[in-house]
Amino acid sequence: MSGDPKPGRPHPLGASPADGGVNFSVWARNAARVELLFFDRAEDPRPSRVLALDPLRHRTYHYWHALVPGVSPGQRYGWRATGPFDPRRGLRFDGQKLLLDPYGRAVVIPPGYDREAAARPGDNAGTAMKSAVVDLSAYDWEGDEPLRRPFSKTVIYELHVRGFTRHPSSGLPEQRRGTYAGLVEKIPHLQALGVNAVELMPVFAFDRYDAPAGRVNYWGYSPVAFFAPHPAYAAAQGPLAAIDEFRDMVKALHRAGIEVILDVVYNHTAEGDERGPTLSFRGLDNVAYYILDKDWSRYSNYTGCGNTLKAAHPVVRRLISDSLRYWVGEMHVDGFRFDLASVLSRDEAGQALSNPPIVWQIESDPLLAGSKLIAEAWDAAGLYQVGHWVGDAWKEWNGRFRDDVRAFLRGDPGTVNRFADRLFASPDLYAAGGHQAEQSVNFVTCHDGFTLADLVTYEHKRNEGNGEGNRDGNDDNRAWNCGAEGPSDDPRVLALRARQIRNFITVNLLSAGVPMLSMGDEVGRSQGGNNNAYCQDNEVSWLDWTLAEKNADLLRFARKAVGLRVAFDPSEPTREVTLAEFLVRSKVEWHGVRLGAPDWSEGSRSLAVGFSALDGSVRLHCIFNAWTEPLQFELPPSEEGWRLLVDTALPPPDDTRGWDEALRVEGRMYLAQAHSVVMLGTG
Repeated sequence: MSGDPKPGRPHPLGASPADGGVNFSVWARNAARVELLFFDRAEDPRPSRVLALDPLRHRTYHYWHALVPGVSPGQRYGWRATGPFDPRRGLRFDGQKLLLDPYGRAVVIPPGYDREAAARPGDNAGTAMKSAVVDLSAYDWEGDEPLRRPFSKTVIYELHVRGFTRHPSSGLPEQRRGTYAGLVEKIPHLQALGVNAVELMPVFAFDRYDAPAGRVNYWGYSPVAFFAPHPAYAAAQGPLAAIDEFRDMVKALHRAGIEVILDVVYNHTAEGDERGPTLSFRGLDNVAYYILDKDWSRYSNYTGCGNTLKAAHPVVRRLISDSLRYWVGEMHVDGFRFDLASVLSRDEAGQALSNPPIVWQIESDPLLAGSKLIAEAWDAAGLYQVGHWVGDAWKEWNGRFRDDVRAFLRGDPGTVNRFADRLFASPDLYAAGGHQAEQSVNFVTCHDGFTLADLVTYEHKRNEGNGEGNRDGNDDNRAWNCGAEGPSDDPRVLALRARQIRNFITVNLLSAGVPMLSMGDEVGRSQGGNNNAYCQDNEVSWLDWTLAEKNADLLRFARKAVGLRVAFDPSEPTREVTLAEFLVRSKVEWHGVRLGAPDWSEGSRSLAVGFSALDGSVRLHCIFNAWTEPLQFELPPSEEGWRLLVDTALPPPDDTRGWDEALRVEGRMYLAQAHSVVMLGTG
């Protein structure tokens, strides 16, 4: 690095290689003085060079910028901004704090990172995260492009990058466990399961120590930079390792036919409330980036995490939009799931907007056209927009599907009508808006809550290990332990639990909409009853790969069930018709134990439904018995005869079979065992 800095340009924001050096630009409206600091190593307590930007030469409007000759990729840097500290006016400048670049493409975390030092008075340069300069042009994508698979052909698998391969049983070398590279090693498992999209829990650089004392933030819902992949998930070393390793992972998944969806957090940051650290945004323009309370000295907390990003502010809108464009254009991801997306609907004062600008800005962006956009359409302050989310291209996590399917299969009274709606992509929620079936992203379990194995093992959460006296986590789980709380050796209890797990998998994959499976449910992963394992970076949360052999019958069932979903129509094998596409184009008939006589009463615990292709070539008949006793169901007449595709009460391998190996069903009646799901086909 040599030579005096040139004025540079305000655009683009961040650090951009240009003209024999790097152009740096940051937005800091109310700052009186801005410095750019360079470091040789992440842990250095003193910068190797400090550039005090001259407001006459290095400032345009509210942008501070400089072109610095001789800077190379990998150079560590940070900002300092000096200005008024007046919380009642919303101003919280601290000229002693090193600040991450909001547009930084890489983050370097020093070995002695100290979150608390960023909240105390004094210089924290030696223990602060740093940004790093990145040259994106040096990577060879080898022709890779986002896959653009339609939602109607998509089966999503939610996973945690670290938890997926961190367990010693993963069989990977220590350095590769819990990394982007480690995930690549397990692509064959995903292919064999049949899923064709992974939804990665947060991979934006986050603060691992944004958690109560003595705990860690394992899930990653605590971002510090919206353009940088989390560096701790890289097996390789160096300030730029995560960039290339992430891109290698995306490229490998695409080659395997698997899309990459990122779980993104644009609703809050790791800076927390007024007691929290100054890491980046707060030290550059607190008023612009965060929704503040009426006296402006405190933060509005619509996220449950201490602060709320002001998505309605033009600068924040641009930050979000630019971040999404970056991940699609430069990192080739296929889509996004927006955590607590309802925050995006709030104006600068926190009130709900009927047509939030950022939502339409994302939808109308031509670079994002074709990307998957999925909203978690609620926030922690009670704004619940499931079924009412604006935008034409957006899909929604359907929490009602989770709750109503759990309740019906548990045998709750008064649930059969809601269950029927969930099977058909929740028309009670979405039909009024004229949406397609794929509006509903269906899930029974996700990272937040019980695993599928725990859902049938525990009726009460077991979160004592989180250190909060078991007060954290959801109390309304609609779980059923099948007769014994916790682990059991009773064969009857174990058989019922195995059946219920298969019931949930079948219903999820049978229903119209977009199915999402949760990491490890296909092999019976348990968290010991912990339904809020946000701080459990250990074997509670990690996927134990020995379960694939221990629960091989369950894994086989899941693979077969996914196979029925993604390649359904036996009469047209070359058309690759999915079950979702077949369902929404079929003639539907509702039945009970007798044909044409569904029981919609409060006490009903059973239902049957028939699907017929419009040309009569393919038919399905599905039976759901959530009653405590077996029930005889009358079958529709069929010249070809019915074949048994799924019966969750039968022992393996008869519990599920593909079309080519399905067993013939004799007679006009079928005995559905207690708490079972049956799927019959003909054609």
